[in-house]
Amino acid sequence: MINKILDKVGSGGVWLAALSCTGCFPALGSLASALGLGFLSHFEGIAVNTLLPIFATLALLVNLYNWHKNKNHTRAVFSILGPVAVLLTLYPLWQYDWSTYLFYFGICLMIVMSVLDIVKPVREQTCNV
Repeated sequence: MINKILDKVGSGGVWLAALSCTGCFPALGSLASALGLGFLSHFEGIAVNTLLPIFATLALLVNLYNWHKNKNHTRAVFSILGPVAVLLTLYPLWQYDWSTYLFYFGICLMIVMSVLDIVKPVREQTCNV
């Protein structure tokens, strides 16, 4: 149960940190303004440089643990792909123009997989002998 909560915290934290960077991610900046979260832009430096990698790493580690625990390979690959895309965008791929779209893909995939985990959780494996 705690790993499901940590996964949601990681995904939500990535979204909150990304919403605070209006210059880095213009689509999320306008969404933050529309939602009344424009005050988050004051924390842009700390959110992008500190919080975003921490929450993305948390989500990645929790999803790796869930993969090891549940052995559901398809869901695990999609769950891990989101945080990996976010971390790749933040560090080695930041200089490319298309990396912003990779970032958007990563955070959207993280939310989709978190919602899927709530709506259709992974069944516990049973041994049918």
